[in-house]
Amino acid sequence: MFVPLRDENPLRVIQWQWVTVGIIALNVIIFGLQLATPDQGYIADFAAIPSELLGTGGGVLRKPSAFYAVPEPLTLITYQFLHGSPMHLIGNMLFLWVFGDNVEDSMGHVRFLAFYLLCGVAGGLAHAVMTPSSDVPLIGASGAVAGVISAYLILHPKVRVWVLAFRFIPLRITAAWALGAWIATQFVMLAIPDGSPVAWWAHIGGILAGAFLIVIMRRPGVPLFDQGQRTV
Repeated sequence: MFVPLRDENPLRVIQWQWVTVGIIALNVIIFGLQLATPDQGYIADFAAIPSELLGTGGGVLRKPSAFYAVPEPLTLITYQFLHGSPMHLIGNMLFLWVFGDNVEDSMGHVRFLAFYLLCGVAGGLAHAVMTPSSDVPLIGASGAVAGVISAYLILHPKVRVWVLAFRFIPLRITAAWALGAWIATQFVMLAIPDGSPVAWWAHIGGILAGAFLIVIMRRPGVPLFDQGQRTV
């Protein structure tokens, strides 16, 4: 629907978004390793598979591979760092780059890392609960990034954001319009059986987790909804 370019929202507390940049770098490195690895067994090892997470598959579905099969609960973390294509990776990391820094600024480095991973876990769990018999591996940072988007919207709805609407029309609009439309689209897509491989419930889980966690994990005194701040 749109491509985020940048926001007009300087950091207020932290000097640099070290965790945001670190997460992006780690995702890029892991995707490079994916491209260099001919054995796709790592997908079964590190992806989150609903039927295995919930024990609804009637047995162990994972097949032995050259990699280490992590415990099922841990796949709710590891799935967040795998991506299916360059565009899958770029899309997630672009949203994280534009909006992650200010969310990190609102809570500090350590709490932001916990926040990001918890949103991803919530996305994975939501997908598993809503598709309990699925044997299809879930991969991608979308659930975690959806939580960041949700938190940013609650923190800074009035901030102006530059986006490419329909991927080629530059617009300067408020985060309320840009991110509000993105979030609304995720809910709408749940009702449209489009045959898409996108795990929409993972997005919804991340959105809801982000909206809840930002309220309790932000620094004391950090306002919500840009209260007490002027924006142009």
